[in-house]
Amino acid sequence: MTILKGTVLGLSLGLSMLVTTPAAVHAAEELKPVVFSLDFIPLGRHAAWYAALEEGFFKEEGLDVSIIPAQGTAQVMQAIASGTAQFGFVDLPGVVLAQAGGTDIRMIAVNYQKAPYAIFSLANGGDVQEAVQLEGLSLGSGAGSITPQVIGGFMSQKGLSGKSLEIVNVAPPARASALLSGQVPAIEFFVMAKPGLEAAAKEAGTELRTFLLADNGLELYSNGIGALGSYLEGNPDVAKGFVRAALRGWQFALANPEKAAEDIMKNVDGLKHDVVLAEIGVVRDLVVTDEVKDHGLGWFSPEKMKAGVDFVVENVGVSGTPPDAGSVYLEGFLPDPAIKP
Repeated sequence: MTILKGTVLGLSLGLSMLVTTPAAVHAAEELKPVVFSLDFIPLGRHAAWYAALEEGFFKEEGLDVSIIPAQGTAQVMQAIASGTAQFGFVDLPGVVLAQAGGTDIRMIAVNYQKAPYAIFSLANGGDVQEAVQLEGLSLGSGAGSITPQVIGGFMSQKGLSGKSLEIVNVAPPARASALLSGQVPAIEFFVMAKPGLEAAAKEAGTELRTFLLADNGLELYSNGIGALGSYLEGNPDVAKGFVRAALRGWQFALANPEKAAEDIMKNVDGLKHDVVLAEIGVVRDLVVTDEVKDHGLGWFSPEKMKAGVDFVVENVGVSGTPPDAGSVYLEGFLPDPAIKP
């Protein structure tokens, strides 16, 4: 009888060990390696991706995710096209240009619902607060940047002359000093530069002016999750799992910025806690819109995608055959139920 009891007890314990959660199943199985390319070196704006990593969301989907840096959109596209990365933080203009060049990269989620293109000036300088002030403005920008074309297209939509915008070639590392010294009345940067520029302007005894095109009428999706069409076709479950985990990371970072800051600083040396928090605050404004509150993080509409593709083709220009709007994205990879901020 004792032996029987022990046998039954052992069998019972053995069976109970088989009843596990999906996360435990994935922990027991070998995780699938996946590489994700950022659009730049890791900064505070990227905290959500590291939150997804450190909070275990990727592992719960059976994924062993490595995050690699890049130096701009072109490098992200190259990483995806070459297979170095399976997923990348791509932007819509970059995807349009890639498609025109014959590389089938598709967006499957949009994180930055609002484009981050911003014009910075000083209250005692250019003091840019309205679109009409862009006419004839001398703007510090860089060779090879598409931002001047985006600004020109925005101006055309406003009935202004984009050709009147005077571009002064100033390398990115020198733009802040060029603005603060009065060398140029305005500079262009992504809006994530706002906290640093704001602090520098205050130290110089003046006030920073931030003109975000997206808050003044520019309807253009920006960064989101992209991958090769062939990869998505062959690995739909991996893609869905990656998107779900990533969006959970965004949800977590927006709700828990302090912990998200710790998550990225655990993986990236040299970041300052206050700067990371400030950048999380800036990207929140790009990510959380009324549409996202209704439909969930990562959501996009085919109509706005088409408008964005048309804008890029008309104003930025493409080499090769301009893509159809439907070829730059794929639906069906967002989680159901939606993950809301």
